Amino acid sequence: MGEVAEAVHKGGGHVIGIIPTTLMGKEITGETVGEVRAVASMHERKAEMARRSDAFVALPGGYGTLDEVLEVIAWAQRGIHDKPVGLLNVDGYYDFLLAFIDKAVDDGFILPSQRHLFVSSPDASDLVRKLEEYVPVQDDDPETPKLRWEVDQVVVGYSSSLHAQIAL
Repeated sequence: MGEVAEAVHKGGGHVIGIIPTTLMGKEITGETVGEVRAVASMHERKAEMARRSDAFVALPGGYGTLDEVLEVIAWAQRGIHDKPVGLLNVDGYYDFLLAFIDKAVDDGFILPSQRHLFVSSPDASDLVRKLEEYVPVQDDDPETPKLRWEVDQVVVGYSSSLHAQIAL
C-alpha cells in the first residue's frame, strides 16, 4: 500500500493512513506521506476507513485484503452501507474468488441480486467507471435486517468507535 500512497501523494491527492498503534512499528518502515491516524484496534481501523470512504477498492493482496473486502461486501449485503466496492482483478488474480461467489449463488448461499454488491475489472480506468456508475443493490430478501453503523458509539467488548443499530 505504500506504493499506492506514494503515487496518490505525487499526483496531488490527499493520503490518510489509518493504523492500529500495535502495528505502527511493523507496518511503517520508512518515511510516510500524508496523514497517519493511529487507532486502538483493527475494528476501529475498519470503522474509520469505512466512515471516511466514498468507495472501497481491493487490489491483489493476502489475508488482510480478503478480510477487509469481504467484510465491506458483507456490510453491503446487510444494508450497513451502500457504497461501491470494487476488485481490481489484475491478471485474473480474483478469478477464483469470483468463481467461488458464482458457485455460492448457484448453490443458494448468496441471493442472485447480491452477486452485484461489488464490481470488478482487470483495468483500473474501467473499474473506476464501474464504481462511478454503481447503483446500490436493493435487497430482495425481506428477512434481511437493515443495519446502520454508528461510528461514534462503542461496541461492547471492543475498544472501538463502532456500534451497530438494528433498524427493522
